Amino acid sequence: MNTIFRKSMLSVAGLAFAGGVFAGPIAAHAATPAVDAKPVAVAVQSAAPKPQGDQSHITLNDEQSANVKAIIAATKKAGLPERAAVISIATSLQESKLENLGHLGDKNDHDSLGLFQQRPSSGWGTPEQITDPAYSTTAFLKGLKQVDGWQDMPLTQAAQTVQVSAYPDAYAQWEQQATDLVGQHWNS
Repeated sequence: MNTIFRKSMLSVAGLAFAGGVFAGPIAAHAATPAVDAKPVAVAVQSAAPKPQGDQSHITLNDEQSANVKAIIAATKKAGLPERAAVISIATSLQESKLENLGHLGDKNDHDSLGLFQQRPSSGWGTPEQITDPAYSTTAFLKGLKQVDGWQDMPLTQAAQTVQVSAYPDAYAQWEQQATDLVGQHWNS
């Protein structure tokens, strides 16, 4: 056993020595400033991920703009960052085009209502609650907070995990507009 330990230590020491021999001259040379050095561009990763795929955009009316502000206010009240508001707004853009939809009769998807097309029969709340922008946003954010790693995952994956949509990739198309809206209204 002593022999195995000694051989292991010699192997580690040998690797350290070899690393020093090969890296030493390079490191020493790197310490000498180059005479004609040129600046090198450095890529800086932004805090928000780039939107995935083709992006859609709609012009908002006063009601839709008020709903954007209500989503942002609920996000701030919940103590969540801008990224949560971006995910919420993109989700609402996909689900309702930021319109607080009531029952749509035959056009309705089951009993889906409000900005996020949440369903009373699925436990999201009463119809009155779901059609309250502050309540429906808070309910969506509560679901979002339960998604491990939502802050770092693609928007469409975070939204889909909460919404369980038949069209899971559809949320991604609204990421740029949602990001722009949050940038425009977060500090106003």
